[in-house]
Amino acid sequence: MPVRTPDPDPHEPGDDSSRDPLGLGGLPGSAGNPAWLSDVELAEARRRLPMLYVEAIPVRTDGMGVVTQVGILLRATPLGEMTRTIVSGRVRYGETVRDALFRHLENDLGPMAFPLLPPSPTPFTVAEYFPLPGVSAFHDDRQHAVSLAFVVPVTGTCEPRQDALEVTWMEPAEAASDALAAEMEGGRGTLIRLGLASVGALR
Repeated sequence: MPVRTPDPDPHEPGDDSSRDPLGLGGLPGSAGNPAWLSDVELAEARRRLPMLYVEAIPVRTDGMGVVTQVGILLRATPLGEMTRTIVSGRVRYGETVRDALFRHLENDLGPMAFPLLPPSPTPFTVAEYFPLPGVSAFHDDRQHAVSLAFVVPVTGTCEPRQDALEVTWMEPAEAASDALAAEMEGGRGTLIRLGLASVGALR
């Protein structure tokens, strides 16, 4: 099964991954969007350039800041297959990492998720997705993608939107299990283990 890194906001006006990959808005070829790429140009850019992503593992914490639950998304692929994943999407042209992270958390988890971003967002790792399996632990059949990965506490109510069908809250040990890793796309089971280890949630 082809494994893909989710693109940002596929249903948001001006942010369709094939019509406006740089997130500048405007119609194809319009003066308001000089950096617009056609499907062919986007495919060519992906063939020649690494694409920058942010990814977030949503968690719930207790009063001491200890991770008690991990939020795993259920998505439907374009082929109608069900897969598990985390919050993920591209960084727009001119957008800060903080803004991109918040945007994708809100898009996938809903506006009432209330994520708590740190004063200085620093990823727990940089994941490199390659189109050829085996180069790294992460794979995306379309492109070479470089992803900044974060563990982000959320304090509100999560109501998945876009192509995320639901959020399943699991204990850290279950989220890091081999059984769940087998359901995760692109090698993200490894990413979840790295993220939970970075915050001391694995024993």
